[in-house]
Amino acid sequence: QVQLVESGGGLVQAGDSLRLSCAASGRTNSIYAMGWFRQAPGKEREFVARIRWGGVSTTYADSVKGRFTISRDNTKNTGYLQMNTLKPEDTAVYYCAARPLGGWPPVVVDTEYPYWGQGTQVTVSS
Repeated sequence: QVQLVESGGGLVQAGDSLRLSCAASGRTNSIYAMGWFRQAPGKEREFVARIRWGGVSTTYADSVKGRFTISRDNTKNTGYLQMNTLKPEDTAVYYCAARPLGGWPPVVVDTEYPYWGQGTQVTVSS
């Protein structure tokens, strides 16, 4: 089992930046990829970004490409989501997730990630 805990959410203004963290514990050596997803009120959960835990491969949703950067520090068992130039439409609960299996193309479907954090709220005011 893998446990995930997100932090770093908050209330910011449009154009600001935030960095979310996702601390992993438990069987971290089983993680193949970590992903970030978000869910806005009244909407389905959507993919934001993913990174291969033991490599450099990254994938982004078109809506965040060029503004968000996903990274990880294996020495700290922590993943990050740097969010720049935030927009009101980025407002959502952000979740990190992990999966133990690889795949090609990179997996961006939430149901393929068995481990999830509790979520952290990001609110961007206009």
